[in-house]
Amino acid sequence: MQRRHILTALAASTLLPGISWAQGKPLRLVVPFPPGGATDASARALIEPLTRLLGRPVIVDNRAGAGGSVGMAEAARAPADGTVLAVATLSTHGVNPAVYKKLPYDPLKDFVGVTEIVKAPGILVINPAQVPGVTNFNEFVAYLKANPGKLSYASPGNGTIGHLWGELFKRATGTSMVHVPYRGSGPALNDVLAGQVAAYFDQVIAALPHVKSGKLRALAVSWNERLEVLPNVPTYAELGQASINEPSWFGLVAPAATPPAILLQVQQAVATALKDPEVRARLAGLGLFASGTTPTEFSAQIRREIAKFKQVAEAAHIELD
Repeated sequence: MQRRHILTALAASTLLPGISWAQGKPLRLVVPFPPGGATDASARALIEPLTRLLGRPVIVDNRAGAGGSVGMAEAARAPADGTVLAVATLSTHGVNPAVYKKLPYDPLKDFVGVTEIVKAPGILVINPAQVPGVTNFNEFVAYLKANPGKLSYASPGNGTIGHLWGELFKRATGTSMVHVPYRGSGPALNDVLAGQVAAYFDQVIAALPHVKSGKLRALAVSWNERLEVLPNVPTYAELGQASINEPSWFGLVAPAATPPAILLQVQQAVATALKDPEVRARLAGLGLFASGTTPTEFSAQIRREIAKFKQVAEAAHIELD
């Protein structure tokens, strides 16, 4: 009964005083990455509950390309009337501004934060056949120190979060590996599975099926506790590497001039949706953890991430055109 009252109240308040919210048009969520990945999954988990809570259709629109820049540039040009939001990630609103000289969007000037949706733990995996005798994190570090520069690690591309996680790992452990960038998670994982590259850094969702099948070995995850889907894999913090124990995240942003009342209503609807046990279970099964923050909190978070990764990029001499 209480749930029904919440849904009714939210739906009834969709058209706020003085704001038509574009006469009840569908809400388009621009996902700046292809279908099937973690970013896309986090958005699609919200379609049904947000449609009910906001009383309007919610549509996911995948606009992939250039590490998320294509979709973000399009969303930045969208009308600031609450009909278009974008799914921002640690890459689009943390890493990209730190590594690219120029972007077709400004994450701080063109957008305002709405809410964080989920946190996405990272993972380090290896192809066991490429690292003989290595069964855990410490053995991997020892192998790298004994064989500097011998192994390579894959990432979804130059300047991606996987790339910077790899550089953070090297700095924290005092090891050396060659970075091999790919055009997305799929090609990178394919070469790791084929034994062309020894290690891989990315979000858990990308590597999880291959870890469960035994084709890849997980050595560490970036989370505050062990994951239920990988109970035998330690966190970086457990291994004495707290500096690289930070997960990725996905959240909603809106064009900068979007009215605060609309931002707040969407944020409240997302917060309600993320309390639904079915939604939380669906996300957890993908290695994603429901979050939910206020517009002010999320905007501040984005500013912190950009500042942090600028330091990482400068230290690793990563700068892209």
